Amino acid sequence: MTTTPPETNPPARRLVRYRPSPDAPEVRIEYADQGAGPVVCILPSLARSGRDYDTVAEFLQQDGFRVLRPEPRGIGRSEGPMHGLDLHDFAADVAAVLDAERTGAVVVVGHAWGSQPARMLAADRPDLVCGVVMAAASAGKLPPGSTEQPYGRLRDAIDGAGDPSLPEAHRLECLRRAFFAPGHDPSAWLEGWSVAAHEAQSHARRTTPVDAYFSAGTQVPILDLQAEHDAVVVPNVMQPYLGDRVTVQVIRDAGHALAPEQPRAMADAIAAFARRVYAAATAASPASA
Repeated sequence: MTTTPPETNPPARRLVRYRPSPDAPEVRIEYADQGAGPVVCILPSLARSGRDYDTVAEFLQQDGFRVLRPEPRGIGRSEGPMHGLDLHDFAADVAAVLDAERTGAVVVVGHAWGSQPARMLAADRPDLVCGVVMAAASAGKLPPGSTEQPYGRLRDAIDGAGDPSLPEAHRLECLRRAFFAPGHDPSAWLEGWSVAAHEAQSHARRTTPVDAYFSAGTQVPILDLQAEHDAVVVPNVMQPYLGDRVTVQVIRDAGHALAPEQPRAMADAIAAFARRVYAAATAASPASA
């Protein structure tokens, strides 16, 4: 949890403005942009900021990638309507960033809740996604015969961790239970929660049919990047449904938070997957024929 990345240039922080329709209110999305090379776009966990991946992004930059990190509405300078949203809306916010930067198809990393707009983006805008990393991410479905509820594990601890009205000791216990591997200090995530984002994102998950985003469209490869001690995620759901499109990899000594626990291992897994995806895309392009 104290891994130090090589020294890199700090990210530029930019702002894109767009209207989902001509008569809709303006949406503003802040994003971090750093590095040069093939693009990796990282979407954060429920009610959290892209700043959680500062160290991961620095490793990826050092490894030759350009990293974009859009902030969800309600976090940083990202602003827009917060009520009645679905996952199509959150995916459109990410699309606005990629369109503004003219990236073409990129590898999108969705950590935990972030995998939902990542997969939604792949379904809605396949021109913008060539691969998806589900990092410590619940699938939204369950193995055949399971009696659990999708997204149901440790709901009280997930919600309590970011509730500022609760005592700090209680929140730390919630963080230990839901987010961090045994022996890891959960205090790294005491701060950085957005109540408004939590409510809007939870509503979007509840109201968007899972089949709209579950499979991330029909073609892109998926890395199911699991954390060894993830108490929230039901593991090994994606591959039985989607077969060879899905590669499974496990990060040892990490819980649901993943990024503050094992940033080097997380970055290495993303980088290796992204290299394979971009190499395959290059090989398949008409120019390489």
